[in-house]
Amino acid sequence: MRTAITSLAVGTLFGAGLALGGMTDPARVRGFLDLFGNWDPTLAFVMGGAVLVMAIAWRLVPRMAEPLIADEFHVPTKSDLSPRLIGGAALFGIGWGIAGLCPGPGIAALAIEPASAAVFVIALLAGMAAVKIFEGKSA
Repeated sequence: MRTAITSLAVGTLFGAGLALGGMTDPARVRGFLDLFGNWDPTLAFVMGGAVLVMAIAWRLVPRMAEPLIADEFHVPTKSDLSPRLIGGAALFGIGWGIAGLCPGPGIAALAIEPASAAVFVIALLAGMAAVKIFEGKSA
């Protein structure tokens, strides 16, 4: 139960941060990607803030005996690049550029603009289902 409450609190904080940073507005994201037009640097500041927080976290984690909420740390161990990973990253970037949303802001946008965000979330879920069907395993 404690994990569920913590997850809800962290997810709510993340969604609020995306909304306050303007990342639920596809036009703002497209403005960031428009380098030679009316460029909007907002996303760079949001990403910079995220990188700063993670840089601090990566320095603190090795010094902690155990996590505050979980039983153990879950640090990534894989560092290889596979064609599936590269292809997935390319599809993510193309979809992000076209829609102006990625999964986090798309879900957060459901609270602000439910009708337009619902189209994105439905397409997201359909894509996840397609991967599961075509690969024959959970993705």
